[in-house]
Amino acid sequence: MIGNEIQDTEKKMTGGRVHAICVSEKRGTEKHAVEKASFKINHGIVGDAHAGNWHRQVSLLSYDKVLDFNKRGADVKDGAFGENLVVEGIDFRSLPVGTVLKCNDVILKMTQIGKECHSHCAIYKRMGECIMPKQGVFAEVIKEGTITVGDMMSVELPPADAPLRAAVVVMSDKASKGERTDESGPKAEEILKGKGYEVVERNVISDDPDRIKKELIRLADQRQVDLIITSGGTGMSVRDNTPEATLAVCDRQVPGISEAIRYESMKYTDRAMLSRGVSAMRGKTLIVNLPGSPKAVKESLDIILGPLDHGLRIAKGLTGECARS
Repeated sequence: MIGNEIQDTEKKMTGGRVHAICVSEKRGTEKHAVEKASFKINHGIVGDAHAGNWHRQVSLLSYDKVLDFNKRGADVKDGAFGENLVVEGIDFRSLPVGTVLKCNDVILKMTQIGKECHSHCAIYKRMGECIMPKQGVFAEVIKEGTITVGDMMSVELPPADAPLRAAVVVMSDKASKGERTDESGPKAEEILKGKGYEVVERNVISDDPDRIKKELIRLADQRQVDLIITSGGTGMSVRDNTPEATLAVCDRQVPGISEAIRYESMKYTDRAMLSRGVSAMRGKTLIVNLPGSPKAVKESLDIILGPLDHGLRIAKGLTGECARS
């Protein structure tokens, strides 16, 4: 039944109480608990070293997860995981990116679920695991104000008509090294925004297959974008790794999208048949490979963006299949 997943999530939509607020004045030092904190738009917590104008301004962790972890012998204190807010009664991990959290005048918007653990902390070395990479979430400050320990926090799920969220990733060894200026990424972002998408990230990375896979996994799993548009790495050179990396991290293929791009692009150039780009899904995120030139990016997006809106909303469970009569 359409909307079942949304209804299931709504059952979990309850409020919670702020158990602890934690900050650190210098990066690399453990966070310590404070009684209250001021939250600033496009920054995070005033005085916290990890605040800044990016999508991970405030980190949050469910107090219930910490309690469960401590029952297994972890014996960690507030702030040990590098979290800013510890909240009792809200299972952050069950909520989607885009969820709004309100506490007094402060409004936070969730931007990421979990994070990659680059170097294992002391907790991981002692316990063999750390809950922050899987259970922690991140948010940006939408409205500023002050939060005090003991304040209540409410949860507001993203509306069904919220803009679809997209990311653009350009695969290019030279552009990633600054040896040439990327033009296809900005063109893709411009077109997507013009069609009403919220473009949350635009990045340029190397053609290394492991690097590509990590980026696609991060954007699909942690950022939970609806659409990832890649540009570059779809040709026949030995460094064109985008299709293989895409298929390696995806669950299902959507071949008709890339077939349509190649078919329609043949009207512009017969070299379109040489493109090896694929289209596939990782969970609810659709990944579409496009060629590396701004001209080809525009032509390709003009071909596919019309029907994509319907397909992406089906993937999110917001609408039903629309069979032709």
